[in-house]
Amino acid sequence: MILFVSWEAHTQSITIIDKVSYKPLSLVSIYNTKGEQKLTTTNEEGRADLSIFEPNDLLEISIVGYKKQRFSYRELADRDQPVLMEESNISLDELVISANRWEQDSREIPVQISTIKARDVALQNPQTAADMLAISGDVYIQKSQLGGGSPMIRGFATNRVLIAVDGVRMNTAIFRSGNLQNVISIDPFTLEETEVLFGPGSVMYGSDAIGGVMDFHTITPKFSDKPDFSGSSTLRYASANNEKTGNVNFNIGLKKWAFVTSFTYSDYRDLKMGSDGPDEYLRPTYAARINGEDRILINEDPEVQVPTGFNFYNVMQKVRFKPSENWDIQYSFHYSATSDYPRFDRLIEERDGELRSAEWYYGPQVWSLNQLKIEHNKSQGMYDNARLILGYQFFEESRNDRRFGDDRLRERVETVDVYSMNLDFDKEISAQQSIFYGAEMLFNNVGSTGIRTNIVSGEVSPTSTRYPDGSTWNSYAAYANYRYRPSEKLTFQTGLRYSHIYSLSEFDPEFFDFPFMQAEINTGALNGSIGLAYRPQDTWQINANFSTGFRAPNIDDIGKVFDSEPGAVIVPNPDLSPEYAYNYELSVSKVVGEFLKLDATAYYTHLQDAMVRRTFQLNGQDSIIYDGEMSRVLAIQNAAQARVYGLQLGLEIQPFPNLAISSKYNIQNGEEDDEETGESVPLRHAAPSFGVTRLIYTANRLKIDLYAQYNSEFSFDELAPSEQNKPDIYATDENGNPYSPSWYTLNVKASYQLLDKLQLNLGMENITDQRYRPYSSGIVAPGRNFIVSIRGTF
Repeated sequence: MILFVSWEAHTQSITIIDKVSYKPLSLVSIYNTKGEQKLTTTNEEGRADLSIFEPNDLLEISIVGYKKQRFSYRELADRDQPVLMEESNISLDELVISANRWEQDSREIPVQISTIKARDVALQNPQTAADMLAISGDVYIQKSQLGGGSPMIRGFATNRVLIAVDGVRMNTAIFRSGNLQNVISIDPFTLEETEVLFGPGSVMYGSDAIGGVMDFHTITPKFSDKPDFSGSSTLRYASANNEKTGNVNFNIGLKKWAFVTSFTYSDYRDLKMGSDGPDEYLRPTYAARINGEDRILINEDPEVQVPTGFNFYNVMQKVRFKPSENWDIQYSFHYSATSDYPRFDRLIEERDGELRSAEWYYGPQVWSLNQLKIEHNKSQGMYDNARLILGYQFFEESRNDRRFGDDRLRERVETVDVYSMNLDFDKEISAQQSIFYGAEMLFNNVGSTGIRTNIVSGEVSPTSTRYPDGSTWNSYAAYANYRYRPSEKLTFQTGLRYSHIYSLSEFDPEFFDFPFMQAEINTGALNGSIGLAYRPQDTWQINANFSTGFRAPNIDDIGKVFDSEPGAVIVPNPDLSPEYAYNYELSVSKVVGEFLKLDATAYYTHLQDAMVRRTFQLNGQDSIIYDGEMSRVLAIQNAAQARVYGLQLGLEIQPFPNLAISSKYNIQNGEEDDEETGESVPLRHAAPSFGVTRLIYTANRLKIDLYAQYNSEFSFDELAPSEQNKPDIYATDENGNPYSPSWYTLNVKASYQLLDKLQLNLGMENITDQRYRPYSSGIVAPGRNFIVSIRGTF
């Protein structure tokens, strides 16, 4: 009897952990395979209660992203070690949120979505969220400086792709058509998961979601039946820019309250490029101020890009309260700030063989988010689940530049206050029908100031601002998405959204002699989508989808005045209207046995009334004196049609239990028709073909990822006209024209769990020390880079 009681007590629970990281896995399903269905799931500590099962039950253990395992109840009874779960991507099943803002099975979604898991981020050790997207092989990243990272998705970028953090839209009224680096404000250490939705996402996300949506989900505070304190601490060093990063995060879990805190600090020195590549990329000289005079100095090591270093820190605090089973309330605070950081592409610009700028740097990039999320989960007449998200964001950025030999420093500071409200519902009408619907309101207030400071005398004088100070941009929208499943094999989805946008900018007559003194936009946009997800067998998935997207003119389009390139100035255009995208795509996925997965997506996107920079006249003149220089007048205009088409290909093979091979390859072509000339030219943000191939080995406590990243060439004729006019950032072909060479890197990352609570990560990027510059980037990529990090949990 004593032995029987002891045995019964021993088998009341089981712990399930990841095979490599030894971290507990929550929400793992354990169920019996025969007889009356019984199900239990693991808690936050990875433990599950087994008391509901019978001694003769055969149990299956399952969680998305891992291989299923089967045990008899008696096998688990005799087990005194945790169950180790092994990763597997050879499956069509995945839970995603970005498509409808609610969690949904990916097999019912007719659009392509790629997911980046926290465990992959921990292995790869990216320095920023932009680097994390680049390593995934799904998104192309352009960098103008070390503190940069502008994502390109399916031929679109900047203000034509959307960033969302925990359901809150990050795009503001001053997101520009030029390269953006706001994504680096998101801390990879705080991410549970990142989803990239490809193609227009305007039905759920509104303006700007033309090329795709990057949906970042940060750590959720975890409850505990008894008081629990847990967390981790990480230290990391990388050699290419002498990166020193530290992170600490912890969770306090109570029965109804939970708290998460995270703090990260990173310091980066000047970046060193590789030794094997074009000599045009070298940095032989740089500008410096010595004894009150600008001078050109010889760079002791031309492979070091002087100056590029900066530092930044990121803070996150979340509080979660669950007063009852049906209510969940969460408050989140994010704060990110950089130091000043040099804009390297401007510092290498030359005019008549001489460096153009003595100084060109961004001031601190500051982002904060206060968010209140209230969820109610209980079947009602109008909904089963409801969620209210209130957000307030603050953005600050500044541009500081001084010409070589000029004592006047121009300083422009921009701020944006963004207030947002999202109200989302989902309702299961019947076993076959569901609806997701909601409303959104956005309010943007833009502040903009400008001064010139004489760095010798200290004299300060006002100068023109980048945007009209006090500009506003507001959006109001309602949307709905309907899902119908006539059978287990077929899912039909359609959605509709109406958005109304109002914006106003008023110009200061002291600085601008415009024939108008304000620019006003008062317009609406209707968007829709329709798609089919067909599963002829469990191992097949076929999707077809048509969707539209739009981008309404923002303050950057209608109110900006700045020098976009040497000898050119952009002026406001109050007569803009929204641009629309029409997207068609077809995708097929196939799983063969448990060792092979193939997927392919073909897409075509047509952009109508595209807002592009074109020559313009101001008061009848096509050139004006701006900042002391005769400059061509340009303006954003609805003056083009654009087409993007391509293929996204994927392959995953698991030839042996501990070995996996995966590959992703993206082919895209973009063309833009100029309505004035009728000519067709390459689209600026359609990147060269790119991809990544991985060989992954896993064993208990160990994971090794050997991978290659590669990128095809863009000849001079394949460059967009705006890129052809940037010889400073490109290599030179045999005819003396700029072009973007092809490149590849070989890399290896390894993770080893030294102890149950201590993990060592090692990596070497760009093993062959290639000197390369990704397409359109102003900074050369890192050379051979050694990475070491150590992570302890508690």
